Amino acid sequence: MKAITDFLTYLKSVKQLAANTLASYQRDLEVYKSFLEAKRLDEDQLDMQALRLFISGLAKKNLSARSINRILSCLRGYYRFKIRYGLSQLNPFAGFRLLKTDKWLPQFLVEDEIRQLAGLTVHNFWELRDQMLFEFLYSTGCRISEVIALNISDLDLKNGSVRVKGKGNKERVAYLGCKARELLQAYLQGRKGLTALKDEDAQALFINQRGLRLSDRGARLIIARLVRKAFLAKNISPHTLRHTFATHLLNHGADLRVVQELLGHAHLSTTQVYTHLNVERLKRIYQKAHPHAILQQEPEKNKIREEEDGFI
Repeated sequence: MKAITDFLTYLKSVKQLAANTLASYQRDLEVYKSFLEAKRLDEDQLDMQALRLFISGLAKKNLSARSINRILSCLRGYYRFKIRYGLSQLNPFAGFRLLKTDKWLPQFLVEDEIRQLAGLTVHNFWELRDQMLFEFLYSTGCRISEVIALNISDLDLKNGSVRVKGKGNKERVAYLGCKARELLQAYLQGRKGLTALKDEDAQALFINQRGLRLSDRGARLIIARLVRKAFLAKNISPHTLRHTFATHLLNHGADLRVVQELLGHAHLSTTQVYTHLNVERLKRIYQKAHPHAILQQEPEKNKIREEEDGFI
């Protein structure tokens, strides 16, 4: 279907979506294309019955409500593209409600766990790189795709900042903490002595032992290795450090709008998920510290105490 190919080209060249996001869109559109071909349906003449059949088919594949919603959002955007460029007059997914999903709260590390990771000893240059990658992710809150795409020229060592290209090729400034700056200086100094760097990747900030730009998979393996060394019993990915960055900022009083800017979120609603974490923390503190909250938590125990004191 030429319209699907044109849509993917538009997403890549105009919207400048990341490779992983494009691959996700392509998979979703292939699922839709297979459904249409199997049912011999015209994509511009779908009725509600056909849509329900499509969605029930997705559910039978044991896809989660969140995954089904992602596919529906992709198709809604696909038809918007077709209407905009005169390829269709109808968006069958426009008025279709997304499925209800459970509230999702991101996993994050507590500050003691961060200290465990930060306290790991370094014996050579490659262990220094690993430690710097961890500190860089936690200090900036960047996505792993943004970090591995960085070049040395993106750094501003004097101001302790870095230019980052996020989703949609939007540029923002991220900041490095004291520990990250110390490790970065040592890492760059040690990097000068490497002779195996490949020409095309010579400017890459993060490199692997073959002299190539560090890959997404390589970065994930490094974080997993550090987690094992720190004896943390959690399944931690680079994105966990992004969640941790945002959570710790809010816990220490940062403004939500500032956190939104630092994370590179286009919409404040995306950042607001972290306020739920903050509210839960405040609730726990309240229940632990407020006398009346304690009374509510232990009604039977307090009733006995009141009877003994002669209050009843």
